[in-house]
Amino acid sequence: MDSLPRLTSVLTLLFSGLWHLGLTATNYNCDDPLASLLSPMAFSSSSDLTGTHSPAQLNWRVGTGGWSPADSNAQQWLQMDLGNRVEITAVATQGRYGSSDWVTSYSLMFSDTGRNWKQYKQEDSIWTFAGNMNADSVVHHKLLHSVRARFVRFVPLEWNPSGKIGMRVEVYGCSYKSDVADFDGRSSLLYRFNQKLMSTLKDVISLKFKSMQGDGVLFHGEGQRGDHITLELQKGRLALHLNLGDSKARLSSSLPSATLGSLLDDQHWHSVLIERVGKQVNFTVDKHTQHFRTKGETDALDIDYELSFGGIPVPGKPGTFLKKNFHGCIENLYYNGVNIIDLAKRRKHQIYTVGNVTFSCSEPQIVPITFVNSSGSYLLLPGTPQIDGLSVSFQFRTWNKDGLLLSTELSEGSGTLLLSLEGGILRLVIQKMTERVAEILTGSNLNDGLWHSVSINARRNRITLTLDDEAAPPAPDSTWVQIYSGNSYYFGGCPDNLTDSQCLNPIKAFQGCMRLIFIDNQPKDLISVQQGSLGNFSDLHIDLCSIKDRCLPNYCEHGGSCSQSWTTFYCNCSDTSYTGATCHNSIYEQSCEVYRHQGNTAGFFYIDSDGSGPLGPLQVYCNITEDKIWTSVQHNNTELTRVRGANPEKPYAMALDYGGSMEQLEAVIDGSEHCEQEVAYHCRRSRLLNTPDGTPFTWWIGRSNERHPYWGGSPPGVQQCECGLDESCLDIQHFCNCDADKDEWTNDTGFLSFKDHLPVTQIVITDTDRSNSEAAWRIGPLRCYGDRRFWNAVSFYTEASYLHFPTFHAEFSADISFFFKTTALSGVFLENLGIKDFIRLEISSPSEITFAIDVGNGPVELVVQSPSLLNDNQWHYVRAERNLKETSLQVDNLPRSTRETSEEGHFRLQLNSQLFVEVSAVFEAGTSVTYMFQEPYPVTKNISLSSSAIYTDSAPSKENIALSFVTTQAPSLLLFINSSSQDFVVVLLCKNGSLQVRYHLNKEETHVFTIDADNFANRRMHHLKINREGRELTIQMDQQLRLSYNFSPEVEFRVIRSLTLGKVTENLGLDSEVAKANAMGFAGCMSSVQYNHIAPLKAALRHATVAPVTVHGTLTESSCGFMVDSDVNAVTTVHSSSDPFGKTDEREPLTNAVRSDSAVIGGVIAVVIFIIFCIIGIMTRFLYQHKQSHRTSQMKEKEYPENLDSSFRNEIDLQNTVSECKREYFI
Repeated sequence: MDSLPRLTSVLTLLFSGLWHLGLTATNYNCDDPLASLLSPMAFSSSSDLTGTHSPAQLNWRVGTGGWSPADSNAQQWLQMDLGNRVEITAVATQGRYGSSDWVTSYSLMFSDTGRNWKQYKQEDSIWTFAGNMNADSVVHHKLLHSVRARFVRFVPLEWNPSGKIGMRVEVYGCSYKSDVADFDGRSSLLYRFNQKLMSTLKDVISLKFKSMQGDGVLFHGEGQRGDHITLELQKGRLALHLNLGDSKARLSSSLPSATLGSLLDDQHWHSVLIERVGKQVNFTVDKHTQHFRTKGETDALDIDYELSFGGIPVPGKPGTFLKKNFHGCIENLYYNGVNIIDLAKRRKHQIYTVGNVTFSCSEPQIVPITFVNSSGSYLLLPGTPQIDGLSVSFQFRTWNKDGLLLSTELSEGSGTLLLSLEGGILRLVIQKMTERVAEILTGSNLNDGLWHSVSINARRNRITLTLDDEAAPPAPDSTWVQIYSGNSYYFGGCPDNLTDSQCLNPIKAFQGCMRLIFIDNQPKDLISVQQGSLGNFSDLHIDLCSIKDRCLPNYCEHGGSCSQSWTTFYCNCSDTSYTGATCHNSIYEQSCEVYRHQGNTAGFFYIDSDGSGPLGPLQVYCNITEDKIWTSVQHNNTELTRVRGANPEKPYAMALDYGGSMEQLEAVIDGSEHCEQEVAYHCRRSRLLNTPDGTPFTWWIGRSNERHPYWGGSPPGVQQCECGLDESCLDIQHFCNCDADKDEWTNDTGFLSFKDHLPVTQIVITDTDRSNSEAAWRIGPLRCYGDRRFWNAVSFYTEASYLHFPTFHAEFSADISFFFKTTALSGVFLENLGIKDFIRLEISSPSEITFAIDVGNGPVELVVQSPSLLNDNQWHYVRAERNLKETSLQVDNLPRSTRETSEEGHFRLQLNSQLFVEVSAVFEAGTSVTYMFQEPYPVTKNISLSSSAIYTDSAPSKENIALSFVTTQAPSLLLFINSSSQDFVVVLLCKNGSLQVRYHLNKEETHVFTIDADNFANRRMHHLKINREGRELTIQMDQQLRLSYNFSPEVEFRVIRSLTLGKVTENLGLDSEVAKANAMGFAGCMSSVQYNHIAPLKAALRHATVAPVTVHGTLTESSCGFMVDSDVNAVTTVHSSSDPFGKTDEREPLTNAVRSDSAVIGGVIAVVIFIIFCIIGIMTRFLYQHKQSHRTSQMKEKEYPENLDSSFRNEIDLQNTVSECKREYFI
């Protein structure tokens, strides 16, 4: 009965989880249309076909019926002002009403102010949304991550090639409320505690912030004994200082406990969450989390008096701060559940305000620009010519070491001024023709991604170059230079059609961001440039800085250091023991076995047991001279060690260090066939293990930190030594020699070989404290042999053979390697699919290996051609790898094929099916694959093509039929095997999803076997096997034997004429049940189809031109994984509004979404009710079984026909239905 309390506790947890699930499903509803009620003035655009603002709400049919720009090109956009910051969860689009103008793909941008836009991203890539295919249908997209913004901008990327850009749009979401505080760089908020000391074991601090400054303290608190917590911006990154009771650690001198984020001075909102429990801390900035354990002597954080937000004021010195203050806005600031900003707004006594803190976010109207292209981007701005002198200033940020910042032709023949980055150094040159008049160099490492300010001033023959408010040393030869301002200033690069005198660029164009451009002390309006009324430009993003930190997170593996340019990142793998584009591949082999097969002799080697995995290399000794190849791992104490004076109160203990982590040692052990360690205990009046039931005097600690009271030569769980097992101990009353407690020296020596307990990490001795008591111990190195990874092989004996493994999880880097040998012309080594992504590796011809992969940006295919045949029945090596830098394929020692990884798409390979080594294909409703069997020998020769094939009467004595399938269609016809006399075997799904195997053996007799254990049209993979040996028939479904049956001696089996997969196209006089299934055919996926030694599906896919196979309809080779039921939610919905005159509900785009939410809620309720009934049923059955168990032996066995296997008589009923000659069997 003790199972009932366990059941009750499970029920409690279950109902609790379901309750929270229900709350999650119903509490949050943020899908209101936000644009439908906006006035026309809320819409603006890059240009408009009508010359005025056109309303562009969804389903708008008045006037032009939506928005179209004056010119359809890549610089157009449509935006709306939603009035306030709102939470945006979805968008929808239509084409322009009554036209051929629609957008087929677009991107989204968001802003709080209508300036400084931010592009919508998923998986750290700019996301492209699928648009419309006509003018009226509504395409709805739910955002993976909701966005909070006031302005939304739609940027068309592609449009109907037979029309123009045309859009009607809607945005869905809800209102967004927040508490905001604005700090001006000289202010702060002090949260004062009710008591002198605030001591906390747990803390949760959350906030959002935005700033243009790269440095500043967001909050700070400290205590008298050294405790402190500080969060501050340092060069655009967030540094968290945290100390618990360590008086030596001071904020001014200590390094940060953790640093996260990058480019956080971009004037966009960033979220911060700090969670602390004792010394364990989770630090999250945006979507990146760092876990660490803080230093200190206690688990409590003791803060005196107050926490300060925005700066660290000096006590007694108003307006004085220890460090640079935060300048920007903070939103929704919570400290352990306390809303700090709300208290400040309501002027509560706990909050003291220093300086000027306001409660709305002041937004600087600064317009950044991005130079996108390293060869064609430029910005042309006019200057005031012939002024005596020159003044230009701006700010820039970039990752590139080289690039032109500014080129201008000076007036009055005074030359050309060039300002550029060269090797991360700022270089100013004034040049006349080929003569260099003046040169100034300043700064270093200016490609660090931070904002740098530059100012050039020339007055009275003196040139001054100022970088980050520090003037560079003047040019030594510039005292006589006279400079006159130019007419045109080219920033970032030069147009192709200019001469060197007009714009000179000796290096590549600049890639990066600029802002705050001043010429002749006048700010330049870059929005006017965008609108075409000022200057000119090419390949620019105006009003956003699209810089990206490609080293956050660091995709260089195994400790590789990351550096970057504007377009890519680089990994320095020095001193990591790994190589490759992302330091993914170990430079060491995985075992001593591999070293031996490379021709190495005995010696010390590093082995990397998990190859490219997270474990590092471990030094071992490879003994290659013996028959077995032994791997030996030494520890720090392998000599004989004497022990005296140990007792249970003061035991002797020695820990062993193997020079590697426990994970590394476990990998060596788990990858070996056998491992052992020799242990020896020499004793004189020192007992070892005591009796089997007594407390042991000596024990050892193994891998799981558990103590083991058995000794070498004894199996686990038996408190004995080797002599106790073979009854050869000195004293037969004891089970170890040392337990005899003799005055003479003796020993117990043996091998520990139970792998799950190895290695020995510690030995503890407690019985050497008596008179004349002494012991000496020795534990040998860990020794293993047999590489379970190297010596493993599998044979595929038929074309339909396959292996399947769990889903291949690729993350950011993945590699696959194996040896193969074959005589086949072609074949798929492995395949794994997701919704869109896939990976496939195959031998595509006798001398060609193909690796194909798709990570959301289209398939990439690599091919390695071998000069010699690869199907020569010799071992060949294949290695395929994909990482964020490149995709590669290596075959034997042939040149490696590589392809650079595209920036588009997502990072992770998103797969959801099993990893199959097989052949599979997708069938549509009318698809038919017919395989014609070859004649054993013809009765007559020279038969015409029109005559029927004539076979002898030799029928196969056995049939082995196997296939796997996935479908949602019932009824369906899967397999039809036709004999020469119109007898047939058919496999079909009935209307209710049950599976039938029908043997039609003559005109009167049909045997029907029905398996209704499940609805097999359930979008899951099912595996069917039908085996007939003579007259004995067995049917397996999903690896379970479902039926065993013997046909009567009167039944005749005839020779097979053809085998059809899917729809039967011939008119064969099918009975009604088969005809119903055949009318639907088969729509779904089949794989691993086999009839005896024939693989008809593989023949259709691989050798359709030479094999006796005919394909009607569409047959597409593909893994069945994409059809297998998964939890992936569709994010795109298409709604039709084809009636141009009927009324259309403006909420129509969300109709399905609302229904979906209702369905989810209803589904949750239904699941709860279903589980309740199941639990009641289980409990009733549980009690009933206890009550009825004593009656089991009295139950009568059912009567079954004699020819039914007795092992299945409790599962199968045989019934005669319809007629005496038609038999059905239900399972």
